[in-house]
Order: sequence, then structure tokens, then C-alpha cells
Amino acid sequence: MLDWMTEHKIPVGDTAGALFDWAQDNGAWFFDGLAVALEALIDAILWVMQTPHPLIVVAVFVALTWVLQRSWRTCLFVALGFLFILNQDYWEETTESLTLVLSACVVCMAIGTPIGIAAAHRPALYRTMRPVLDLMQTLPTFVYLIPAIVFFGIGMVPGLIATVIFVLPAPIRLTHLGVSSTPTALLEAAEAFGATSSQRLWKVELPYAFPQIMAGLNQTIMLSLSMVVIAALVGADGLGVPVVRALNQVNTSLGFESGFIIVVVAIMLDRILRVERK
Repeated sequence: MLDWMTEHKIPVGDTAGALFDWAQDNGAWFFDGLAVALEALIDAILWVMQTPHPLIVVAVFVALTWVLQRSWRTCLFVALGFLFILNQDYWEETTESLTLVLSACVVCMAIGTPIGIAAAHRPALYRTMRPVLDLMQTLPTFVYLIPAIVFFGIGMVPGLIATVIFVLPAPIRLTHLGVSSTPTALLEAAEAFGATSSQRLWKVELPYAFPQIMAGLNQTIMLSLSMVVIAALVGADGLGVPVVRALNQVNTSLGFESGFIIVVVAIMLDRILRVERK
């Protein structure tokens, strides 16, 4: 009985392989165009991060922190965090990882927020999407690297693609949660004053859901940072490279040093973008 079952197994792997082969043969134009667009986005962000003097970039991040948080303690923490990174000589790797994270944020929020809004307005759509979102979050991240390498080769682009697939469910779920949890009383008041569907979305639902949307952005950043080491395995530059090197060399000091830098970057970004409902 057991031999019969193994001889007649469901062709999951063969089907997936056939689909990827078909996509590679028939969608080369799409993947090439997507790679060019993503490379342009990555190069633009990397140029902005690396062309100015590091202290200018630090000052911009501190100013952004003040605008968003209005807390001198948070600004001081961000400044000290970046100065620590400069002290440890990880500025180039940090800017490369920030480029990957910011690129993932741009792509994920541009795709995830509209999908989350649509899902909040169409419960049947969200029920259909839930198994796909669960699969995207639970499938081992290394599995994403295989098609990413097949379609995009080695470099930052496949790392970004794998990161986006892993991270995208977070902004979708949190945007859906924020919009769908808008109090009925607010929606009824807007309708009573004659608000259109568009006005209700922009003036009621999105302002109420803004903390949840920002939480989705925060989760996007944190999850993207968790992918920097995995992205390094497909040639993506950044803080994941020294971690992988430390693993190959069994170098404890290098691994702890680069890993601690990743933690510092994660905490700084979390403090910069933290939004609490008032």
C-alpha cells in the first residue's frame, strides 16, 4: 500500500517546475522589464544614500525623526545609532541594506495598500486571498530564491523579489484590518452628510486606518531586515554579506558585530516610524 502511494504521488514538484519553465519561456519580456524597473529603483535609492557625505545622510534621518516623532530622545538615539554604525565601519553595507529595505517598502506599500483597501470593501475577495497570503508567509523563504534566481539571475533584484513575496502579506492584512475596523457610526455620519464613496474612503476610512497602515509599513521594514541575510545568498549586497561570510568562516566576532548592526538599524527604523493611535 505504501509503495503504491509513493509510486502514484501527486506531482506537486513537477507541476511547479513545468509552470516555472512555461513562465520563463513565455514571460521573458515581462521579467526583463521588471528587472530593469527594479534595478532603476535600487540604483536611485542607493545613489541618494551613498552620494552625500554620511553625516549629511545622518542629519536627514535625524530631521525626519523629529518631523515624525517630535522627541529629542528619539532623535538622539537615531543619531547615536548611525554614529555607532560609522564607528564600526559598516556604513556602505548599511546603506545597501537600507536600499533593499526601502525598495521593498515602496513596492510592498504600493501593491499592498490598494489590495488591502479592496479586500476590506469586498469580504469575499479577502476570503479568497487568505490561503494565498498564508502560503506566502509560511512557505520557507529559501524556496522563493529558486524562481528568483531563475527569472532574475544573481544580484539585488532577486533578493528584492524574494523579500517582497515574503513581506507583502503584512501591509495587505494590516490595511484590511484598519479599513474594515472603521466604526459604523463614523461611516453612517459621513453618509448622512452626503459623502461619496471616494470621500468616505479618503476622509474617514483612511485617516482612521492610518495607524494600522503605518504598522503595516513598520512590519514591512522589520520583515525586510530579516531577509537581508537570506538575500545575500543570491548576491544581494548589504549587511547580510558579512553575516554569511562569518558563517562560512565560523567567525564569531564578525557574525556578532554585523548581526548587532542589523539590530541597531531595525530598532532605529522602528522608533522613526512608530505611530500610536491618539
